[in-house]
Amino acid sequence: MALGDAILACLTERPMTGYELAKTFDASIGFFWKADHQQIYRELSKLRDRGHVQAREVVQSGKPNKLVYTLTPEGKAALRHWAARPSVPASIKDDLLVRLYALDSVDIEPLRTDLMARLEHHRDRYERYERLLNKRFPQGVASPADMGKLLGLRIGLRHERVVAEWCEEAIEALSALSNRAGVQPLKASQGDDKA
Repeated sequence: MALGDAILACLTERPMTGYELAKTFDASIGFFWKADHQQIYRELSKLRDRGHVQAREVVQSGKPNKLVYTLTPEGKAALRHWAARPSVPASIKDDLLVRLYALDSVDIEPLRTDLMARLEHHRDRYERYERLLNKRFPQGVASPADMGKLLGLRIGLRHERVVAEWCEEAIEALSALSNRAGVQPLKASQGDDKA
């Protein structure tokens, strides 16, 4: 998938400024396809040159004018063409997993620290997905137009839960290895002196 395809998908909701697109990315598609604000603005320019989006200038008093982007018929056709192609399963490229592969040759403590940070990251994302799901779909049902968004939130929620559970499992396994190697248990390394 290219960033342009993700932007076209976002614009199916409603016309948006570049800023609104960037915010929408941060709160939805960005969970699955990362792009910073400048990348989005550059891609909007390319989509405009291709005729996939058009921009309407909105005059504002006291502020710079803004451009509101909408899909053109060509943009809708490009989105349909892209969506009809088979998807490619994502591949994992994760340096933590490579370090775990070489566990017998690396220090365990930095890996445990990294896993603890990952655990918090995935717990936070799980909670964010859960809040979004409860806010947008409190009954757990969606209109046909929003079914894809509901399904995306559900897989995001499941993914974050499973990865958080795996982090907990990995931390426990590394803690057991650390104990055998004479390293302090995880609780003591976190400053828990109540033992």
